[in-house]
Parts: sequence; structure tokens; C-alpha cells
Amino acid sequence: MARFSPEHLETAREIIARYPRPKSALIPLLHLAQEQDGYVTDDAMRHIAELVGVTPAEVLGTCSFYEMFKLHPVGTYLVNVCTNISCMLCGGEELLAHASERLGVAPGGTTPDGRFTLEEVECIAACTEAPCLQVNYRYVTNVTNDDFDRLIDDLAAGKLDHEVPPHGTLARVRQHIPADRTAGIVPVAEAAVEPAWMHANEAPGAGGDA
Repeated sequence: MARFSPEHLETAREIIARYPRPKSALIPLLHLAQEQDGYVTDDAMRHIAELVGVTPAEVLGTCSFYEMFKLHPVGTYLVNVCTNISCMLCGGEELLAHASERLGVAPGGTTPDGRFTLEEVECIAACTEAPCLQVNYRYVTNVTNDDFDRLIDDLAAGKLDHEVPPHGTLARVRQHIPADRTAGIVPVAEAAVEPAWMHANEAPGAGGDA
């Protein structure tokens, strides 16, 4: 149950500095925590709360709202099989049953070696390519049972490491913004002029005489 490592803490502070309000960095920091440990630990949520000035309960509220954040360990590869209407009509439920048999776990389960977690999911927005699935949120479409078996074999053999990194990794190249290229973000309380977004609901000329 880890807090941010020194390296990830440095990245977290860099991310926070991009926002006028520290708590606006909550979602990127949750992704960072999941990248570090493969899921979001309790200690990570407490650490994030300290960094952005909110309560751990607020961090948990955000984390638990989004399906992509996991509050418990999952496999190196998270396999999400869609069974919504388009995929269902094209064999999604049969594909899920085959996946469960091939991996030896029911949906929601993780293989004993910790390598694969299988999940049944709602629509993943690839309806024209049904049936489809995701591995660590990378799409695989028009999947047959044989395709699934080859996919699992290739993942297990490390043949797809260049395409599918371990669960939690969003990108292989981390964004860094040099200090001289930032947008000049300052805390709202220190801004010389109120940010435009504070008046976003005001129509041009609002408040003036007709």
C-alpha cells in the first residue's frame, strides 16, 4: 500500500502546477498512482489528498466514480469484453464465455498467476467493429474465439509488449512542460484579473441597458 515514490512525487508536483486550483489535478494524479502500483491504493489516495488540499473521502469519491480506476489489484493485463447491444448481437456474450473458459476465471476474476483479469463491460464505443474488447484500454476489434486465443498467447509470450504496456500505464512518453512554456498559471486568489471561466455564463453585454 504505497504513497508516491520520490520520482512519482516529483511528477505529481509538476502536474499540480499546471492547474489554478490544486484539486483540479485529482484525475491525473489518480492515473499516476495507478501507473505506479497497477491500482489506486488507500495510501496513494491519502497522499493525493494531502497534495491537493482535500479530504481522502473526496479523492475516493472521484476514484470510485470512474470505472478505469481500480481499488484492488488486477492482473498485468485487464481484458474488458463488451456485451452491449451491438457486441451482443455479433457474439459478444459467446466471446465472453469463451474468454472465461480459456482463462479459467469468471468475469471479475484474475488468473492464479496474476497475469490476466477478465471483466464484462458496457459499451466501449466500437459498435461498428463488434464484437470488441480492450486490453489495458487498447482496442481489439472484430474478435473471434480464435483471435482471442492468439491474443492471449501473444500477450503471455511478451510479443505485444510494444503495444500493450502493463495495466495503469497511459502513455510511454510522459508530458513535460518547460517553465518558460507554461500558461502562466497562478492560484485564483493571486490572480490580478478574475479568470474568464468565472464569467462563462454571462452573455456578451449582460447587465447593460437595452
